[in-house]
Amino acid sequence: MTNGAERGRFAPSPSGRMHLGNLFTSLLAWLSAKSAGGQVVLRIEDLDAGRCTRACADQLEEDYCALGLFWDEGGSAGGPDGSYYQSRRGARYAAALETLREKGLVYPCFCTRAQLHAASAPHREDGQTIYPGTCRALTPDQAAERAETRPPADRLRVPDREIAFEDGHLGPYAEYLARDCGDFLLRRSDGLWAYQLAVVVDDAAMQVTQVVRGSDLLASTPRQLYLYELLGLTPPKFYHVPLLLSPDGRRLSKRDGDLSLDVLLSQSTPKELIGKLGYLAGLNPSARPRTPESLLAEFDWQRIPKENIFVPTGLFF
Repeated sequence: MTNGAERGRFAPSPSGRMHLGNLFTSLLAWLSAKSAGGQVVLRIEDLDAGRCTRACADQLEEDYCALGLFWDEGGSAGGPDGSYYQSRRGARYAAALETLREKGLVYPCFCTRAQLHAASAPHREDGQTIYPGTCRALTPDQAAERAETRPPADRLRVPDREIAFEDGHLGPYAEYLARDCGDFLLRRSDGLWAYQLAVVVDDAAMQVTQVVRGSDLLASTPRQLYLYELLGLTPPKFYHVPLLLSPDGRRLSKRDGDLSLDVLLSQSTPKELIGKLGYLAGLNPSARPRTPESLLAEFDWQRIPKENIFVPTGLFF
């Protein structure tokens, strides 16, 4: 990495073909890094082996190449900061967990999913459960007794203070961790590493300086900034982008197959698809075909909408 150079990243989860929202975010991530003369890293977020496959990961690489969204290191090509598959980076996450444990900030949690989603548990406006601290005060003897019947998850104690940052696109944002999310998971009871820990460890190790992702992940940023602080790591600059919505206001989702790339490419060429995405981003005056490179001169964060974007009827639907 050139000293001082920008480093962006693609961080797809290989659980199926990309959908329109994934592509929109990936295009903006590429444009943001490349317009600053920087590099792009491809990291495959395949922590969940039950949902993620190598075949899907390979397909993602083919899809990015077909669209002209080339990266500088990572994926199957590797590089100096590999492996670039999260499923192979468990030792790094374990080392970070041990660092946090030595600080006295990690404790075992035996709560089941059903208990966490009980009506009595507090919930955020977006529906996420705020952990009520059920296992926070367990004694070592109590924890050992419970561990005989159920393996524990590892949870991080959070401070009762504000974590604030300036988002590069949406502006100021802050949360009081204790009130707004509660102690959060670092590793699940089945051994699966939690997203919050893995993404912090990996972005730091891969020298990522800017993270472009959907605004649905905005609320996770204070938790990640707290982890950066505890682990003595330098955080990147965050840019959260609007979500794409169907004409009826429904969020586009990989889960229900909305506008997956195989469908999109059966209806549009790669240049046509990039042109339409550039139009939604405010970078293309019309939906005429473009390449990612041709949009570089147009890229400016001030031109990107801040509110979620309704995809016009007839553009893709």
